[in-house]
Amino acid sequence: MALNKVHVRKGDTVLIISGKDKGKRGKIVNVLPDKNKVVVESINVAKKHQKPSGKVMQGGIVDREMPLAASDVMLVCPKCGEPTRLGSKVLESGEAVRQCKRCGETIDR
Repeated sequence: MALNKVHVRKGDTVLIISGKDKGKRGKIVNVLPDKNKVVVESINVAKKHQKPSGKVMQGGIVDREMPLAASDVMLVCPKCGEPTRLGSKVLESGEAVRQCKRCGETIDR
């Protein structure tokens, strides 16, 4: 199976560009590259009926953040604060880093 690559990483701030939460911003909690999906904090929340078990003593209806398609999110540049596409840049040390297409700053830490 081919390795799927997602343009965003865990901890990135993203803007939702389509769906019921369009226009909202959030932080990425989890990336699922095999399904090409991301889980964003407080976005795409669904009700789940939780049955009591060994780990969860209290049952009931809980809110869960569900995965979104990675194509429905756009990275927000930490420098300029605008949603942007990503470019790649190779540093003199040979390390490849992500680059903001709007302001030209490197995004990787």
